[in-house]
Amino acid sequence: MPLTRRSFLTGAAVTGALALTPATAGAAPAGRRVRTTREEHRVIVVGSGFGGGVTALRLTRAGVPVLLLERGKRWRTGPNAETFPRASSPDKRIVWHKSVGQIIGRPLEVEPYVGLVDAVVGDNITALAPAGLGGGSLVYQGMTLQPAEAVFNEFLPEQLDWQTMNRVHYPRVARMLQIRTAPDALIASKNYLAARVFAANARRAGLPVSKIPMPIDWNYALAELQGRMKPSYTNGDGAMGVNNGGKHSVDVTYIKAAEATGRLTVETMHEVIDVARTADGKWRLHVDRTDLTGKVLERKILTTPTLVMSAGSVHTTRLLVRAAATGAIPDLPDAIGHGWGTNADRIYVWNSPDDDFGSPQGGPVIYGSLNWKNPATAHTVIQASIPPLSVDPNSTMMVGYGVSKDRGRFSYDSGRGDAVLHWPKNGDAAIQWKHIHRTASRIAGPSGRLIDTNAALNTTWHSLGGACMGTVCDLDGRVHGQRGLYVIDGALLPGNTAACNPSMTIAAVAERALDNIVASDVGRII
Repeated sequence: MPLTRRSFLTGAAVTGALALTPATAGAAPAGRRVRTTREEHRVIVVGSGFGGGVTALRLTRAGVPVLLLERGKRWRTGPNAETFPRASSPDKRIVWHKSVGQIIGRPLEVEPYVGLVDAVVGDNITALAPAGLGGGSLVYQGMTLQPAEAVFNEFLPEQLDWQTMNRVHYPRVARMLQIRTAPDALIASKNYLAARVFAANARRAGLPVSKIPMPIDWNYALAELQGRMKPSYTNGDGAMGVNNGGKHSVDVTYIKAAEATGRLTVETMHEVIDVARTADGKWRLHVDRTDLTGKVLERKILTTPTLVMSAGSVHTTRLLVRAAATGAIPDLPDAIGHGWGTNADRIYVWNSPDDDFGSPQGGPVIYGSLNWKNPATAHTVIQASIPPLSVDPNSTMMVGYGVSKDRGRFSYDSGRGDAVLHWPKNGDAAIQWKHIHRTASRIAGPSGRLIDTNAALNTTWHSLGGACMGTVCDLDGRVHGQRGLYVIDGALLPGNTAACNPSMTIAAVAERALDNIVASDVGRII
């Protein structure tokens, strides 16, 4: 992806930078015997992102012991740590061990590792799925947006009751994640020139401009400017995780609070290989316990009366589609695998010889343009920084998403023994080109040039659907006809989250669901 002066990588541009093929990591070496063990648990939650984190906290606070399985590792951080990979110098920590990557035309030759980003290559789309305790909250930029009522009701079931969610569940998520907008003193600093240029250009184009709420203690960024911490926020190098801390990701909010109850057991580097229903109506999981390279150390067979799938839209859907096709879970709803969407993701490099964006560029996100007046075409465009470079590339990033209307599906491929993702060619072109691209072009101005990373490799960070409410589950994630089986993650949502990035709505829908599940199911099903 050539740019003026040189190529570069950002957390956003990783979406257009990972061209992936299968690797062999994770298999047990020939001749080495791997022991198999068996365990039973009252509740098993698969996945530790927003859905899994909310589920773990609300069930444990209701007195229910929970086993939380996460295929990735726990990423502990703090001031001046080197926990996460730097976007300016990618290494093995970026890539999940079953994916071999290439970073913007340059081979990334690394040993297998339980890295942060897994890619599922489908027809016409590559879905990027996070790995690690905290799920997508580790690597997302942090936009924490609540949809407007009209857009919410246009694209999500009105039975969710936006008014109640607006009064109860969205504010609860905001408190848990401690969301704040960036202080003016930070925005005025030289490191945040690109954010100011974005805001000025958007206003000049007659577009709305808002500060974006973020799950961040901005005092960490101010401390970096004062020289009390080495840069992580203020140089744009935190796109794949913030080394200094101060980011209120799921692992240090929901999961930490759940662990404090004494009822949560967290097992990292435990990858669920398949799920099945037993003859007596319980749920059986085959799980590989791995080391940091993905080598299988132990195979576990876990049984539970209550299984919550929170592995994210891609992997929750993939596991359930395979279980349906092989008969491992008989009588799953016919709509399993359908209703999958991309949230209309689009990522651009904005290059302009006439605009001084500054170098380094502070992050992660300060301003956005929320174009939500017309629910049918609602979309959002935000500015994101690039990592530190030795030269000023006269570029920054813009990211857009909107009300996705096209839908893909997962179907079982018996030759692969797995579910495969299908996305229509030019899917979501209407919202992306008529609205998201047009808004980004107006912000870039006549001298600006947009380089569309999706044109090189069509990707999404925001997979949604596949086990949708209504067709597969009820609004609280109970899978129709499957006692004790729940889906509480992005797979539950019908393909988009009303012109917002998904994190806030996934968490709020999970909070709503757990209120009802705790009231109705604990002591009866759970």
